[in-house]
Amino acid sequence: MVLTIFEWPYGGQHVFLTGSFTRWTEHIRMTLMENSGTVFQAIWDLTPGYHQYKFLVDGVWRFNEQEPCVTDEYGAVNNIIFVKELEFAPSILHNEAPKSGMDVDNGIFQHPASLSGGMHQEPVSQILDGDIDAFRRHLSILLSRYTTYELLPMSGKVVALDLILPVKQAFHIMYEQGLSVVPIWDDCNRQFCGMLTASDFILILTELHNNVTMLTNEELEMHSISAWKEGKLQIRRASDVPVQSPIRRPLVQAGPHESLQDVALKIIRNKISVIPIIHSSQDGSSSQLLHLACLSGILKYICRHLRYSRGVLPLLQKPIGRLPLGAWVSEAGRANGCQLTTLQLDSPLSAALNLLIEAQISSIPVVDEKGSLIDVYTRSDITSLANNSVYAHIRLDQTSLREALELVYKATDATYAHKRCQTCLRSDSLHDVMERLSDPAVRRLIVIEAGSKRVEGIISLRDVFNFLLN
Repeated sequence: MVLTIFEWPYGGQHVFLTGSFTRWTEHIRMTLMENSGTVFQAIWDLTPGYHQYKFLVDGVWRFNEQEPCVTDEYGAVNNIIFVKELEFAPSILHNEAPKSGMDVDNGIFQHPASLSGGMHQEPVSQILDGDIDAFRRHLSILLSRYTTYELLPMSGKVVALDLILPVKQAFHIMYEQGLSVVPIWDDCNRQFCGMLTASDFILILTELHNNVTMLTNEELEMHSISAWKEGKLQIRRASDVPVQSPIRRPLVQAGPHESLQDVALKIIRNKISVIPIIHSSQDGSSSQLLHLACLSGILKYICRHLRYSRGVLPLLQKPIGRLPLGAWVSEAGRANGCQLTTLQLDSPLSAALNLLIEAQISSIPVVDEKGSLIDVYTRSDITSLANNSVYAHIRLDQTSLREALELVYKATDATYAHKRCQTCLRSDSLHDVMERLSDPAVRRLIVIEAGSKRVEGIISLRDVFNFLLN
């Protein structure tokens, strides 16, 4: 037996420890450490080998995200610890552990390599369809088991704009708050009725640039969000190739009890970047905006569960260059995926904005004459033109991407600026790409060639989820 110390460092009133070493039936009371208001400890004798455990904090089952975790086939997450003896005994790994209502997964005892960074994994010569199917089934079970409550932060703020607010004021607010999309509140009907996005700002600037009489620069001062939404419908009806259906569609939203899988599918199928999580009263008389859910939040939740499962799910170790996801330049010789378009620094800003809207893409890599990456221009970058009302003093066809990017960096926080143009190699693993995209500030990874930095492709959050959810 080995005396083992367990810690729960996140506070609580009543904290208990349980695990496979108590057959998941006995709850061990943990003691609050002296001179600490948050750290609880318990000491227990354990046999050498792997043990799974969990904490019961004020009646809620919790696990420590900073310690090794395992996820069973049903999505239940437990912490795991390996207790060493002088000489490692492999036979311990094959001992049966008791099943319980906690859904302990005995399969982990047959895959110790998934927890050890020092054990070498032989590369697989080809990607098997069975590996992809097994991976997707695993994620489907995981995402369908948990709800959007898992995405709600402990504290934070949400911003909504009134339908009667002038669009000029709305975009200044979006710029100042660092938002690229915000819900719209209809006070007359007491409900959320839509979203104002960076794409709206692009369309407005395009209309101003084209001297459309529907909206002049002066009228922008008083033009409300409601009036703009009606005007946008007219633009789409007059367009030969409308961006979306000209019929106003209801707000795509989700409730706090919907599964993560349903929320991810709503985002993908409706081609939106975020979805408001709204709690409505039973009689529908009131609505409360709880959170704006996005794919990066869901991906972060997935990565937290898969962090110690690379040995169990071999697809996680496959290079992205061998997987059917992302957009690629034609020179990359890809048989699958979408073709990637790039622009150069001297390209006019109007060309970039038209491409973003017409191709329904979120970003464009900016390259030099050799195709090497310099920067990236995204939809959300358009809000930087609200800084000091720059949009009122420039012409889109006479402003180069070089000048537009200078405005972006002038208006962007330095902490975010270094994350806006993140790169990877086609040899990077799917797991590494998922981990990096789970950062809310990293919305895409541009695939470059090592050394030359020549752009080969781009992988966005949407690409990853299209692949994961099939």
